[in-house]
Amino acid sequence: MLTIAILGAECTGKTTLLGEMAAHLRARGARVGLVDEVLRQWCAAQGRTPRDYEQAAIMQAQIAAVDAVTGCDYLLCDTTPLVTAVYSDLLFGDHSLYPVAVAQQRRYQLTLLAETDLPWQADGIQRDGHTARDLVDSRLRAVLQTHGITAYPVRGLGAARLASAMAVLAQLQISAAQAGAPV
Repeated sequence: MLTIAILGAECTGKTTLLGEMAAHLRARGARVGLVDEVLRQWCAAQGRTPRDYEQAAIMQAQIAAVDAVTGCDYLLCDTTPLVTAVYSDLLFGDHSLYPVAVAQQRRYQLTLLAETDLPWQADGIQRDGHTARDLVDSRLRAVLQTHGITAYPVRGLGAARLASAMAVLAQLQISAAQAGAPV
């Protein structure tokens, strides 16, 4: 199973990209597992954003959702615990989630980083605006770089964004095949 993380700040098209990639891969006959963003589900259920003491449980729920998926060729994940750790850091000054989040991020064989090239749109209680999006994007990039985690940028509007992601996936598969590694 190839595990793919789609990271990015708010309003960067992660959820849309997840759906488009899943449809594309399924059309090719692949078995695709999906893990949705736990934070989005949590906010919808609670009618609010989480407090500082609720962040760790949300992160653990995201990990459990990934661990529960079996029997697929590709596992596509709409964000990872790393994004929860970044938000916990930026909103609450809490750095305690980073060790687990970084360790979990290393489990993904491919990390796609959604660029901030899409127009920002309000989406209920979960979105904070352009400034917050840029701050999260900057911190996320810094954490990835600090920990030596490779993330491939995904950019473009509409079909171009999907093509950008699929090109990275294809290159990863070609490189793995040339090295004799299973992907």
